[in-house]
Amino acid sequence: MTRDELRAIIVEEIGNIAPEADASGVADDQDLREALDLDSMDIFNLVVALSQRLGIDIPDAEAGRLVTLGGGADYLAAKRG
Repeated sequence: MTRDELRAIIVEEIGNIAPEADASGVADDQDLREALDLDSMDIFNLVVALSQRLGIDIPDAEAGRLVTLGGGADYLAAKRG
């Protein structure tokens, strides 16, 4: 799976968690919490959704790597090997 595909999955899962948030226009380095007004529960739900969808373990201590689209895509690409 490519980095762009992983980025698209993150955007899709954000849409599932916070339907009012449009992540398609968010830059790779923007903080999702600020750009989309996501709270800590939204980020937690995003981590759980990505973990389940991609079949990878995302430890709580590494959840901070998913607060930007670019960082999240890079992190998930590295986790998938």
